[in-house]
Amino acid sequence: MDKIWNVSQFVGGFSNLTYCLHTAEKDYVLRRPPRGAAIQSAHDMAREFRVLTLLQGHYRPVPVPVLYCENPAVIGAPFYLMERLPGVILRPSNTPQMNLAPELLRQIASSLVDNLVAMHALDIEATGLAQLGRPEGYVERQVEGWTKRYRLAETDSIPAMNNIATWIAEHPPVSQEPTLLHNDYKFDNVILDPNDLTQVRGVLDWEMATVGDPLMDVGAMLAYWMEAGDGETARQYNITWLPGQPTRQEVADRYAHQSGRYLSGIMFYYVFGLFKNAVIAQQIYARWKKGHSQDARFGRLLPLVVELAERAEKALNTGRL
Repeated sequence: MDKIWNVSQFVGGFSNLTYCLHTAEKDYVLRRPPRGAAIQSAHDMAREFRVLTLLQGHYRPVPVPVLYCENPAVIGAPFYLMERLPGVILRPSNTPQMNLAPELLRQIASSLVDNLVAMHALDIEATGLAQLGRPEGYVERQVEGWTKRYRLAETDSIPAMNNIATWIAEHPPVSQEPTLLHNDYKFDNVILDPNDLTQVRGVLDWEMATVGDPLMDVGAMLAYWMEAGDGETARQYNITWLPGQPTRQEVADRYAHQSGRYLSGIMFYYVFGLFKNAVIAQQIYARWKKGHSQDARFGRLLPLVVELAERAEKALNTGRL
């Protein structure tokens, strides 16, 4: 690698810290865990590097991994380097100002769903991806694990969170055949081709990737998918409520049609996705409250936890995504 002449940090994320290393030859991206993080499985740099390595030659839209360093003495934490994959990431901070036509946004959303279908079609045995996890009992372990994480990070009494935790424990689904799971698939983890925004050029943030029930990925995507009539707090974190974007039901229907999978139990996965997002927000808020971060955004996350939990309750009460 050429001599590094400048380092800049990518801002906007709530999880791992990401930096751009500029060299005369090309740019590289460095990823490391956030300071004060206690949930090692959510910030596993070795795992993310391994996933990217296994995907090479099998799944096109991923960055090329360069090296992994496990020695925390180098920069204070384990980290890895990958080549920078240039393109456009649609975020709440830039998309409204881009004035994208509603029809274009709808086409981009379709590409996002279709790319998830392609990811789930990968042969986990032929690619070696099967080594990433234990599919049997995966959903049950996730419910138990995220409920435990919430209890450990809990700072305020939120009745809706307790109600949802009870419901997901009592309504386990019949799992589908295991596939690769990204586990955080959403607009701002996807790089689009700047010359054609309907083409997915890259998928980022693979630190929680594993193998298991593919509908866990679908439910997670739907949990991020805010509509125009949803709460104001969560809407500020995504772009899916903008004119032209499909509804959650339309997203689920397209995935079902393109993949051939049966989504009769999608409500469980959607509600679990909301609960998981709420727990992640709660964990970040708890880190801020303990003084591990001075980022003011983190101190404003508690209303988001409440809103996501209440949205899950509403879905169960109405039977609608």
